[in-house]
Amino acid sequence: MKPHHWPWTFVIFTVLGGALLIVGIAALAGLLRGVHPLFGDDMAGWALLVSAVASFLTGAFPLVLRRLAEREGA
Repeated sequence: MKPHHWPWTFVIFTVLGGALLIVGIAALAGLLRGVHPLFGDDMAGWALLVSAVASFLTGAFPLVLRRLAEREGA
């Protein structure tokens, strides 16, 4: 049995998605209002949360492809 390694794209996009999620929650809580004028808008937090979900899904795509390839024995 060969060792299993996570795809690099999965790791990178998961870390990016986690960072976007944390910043998005902080923006929704109003903690970033004084940091940058764009964070003064309430929709900035929602945009960051949507970007986090998109990043997680982008990272999951190569993981699913690898799992399917392993299942076929490739």
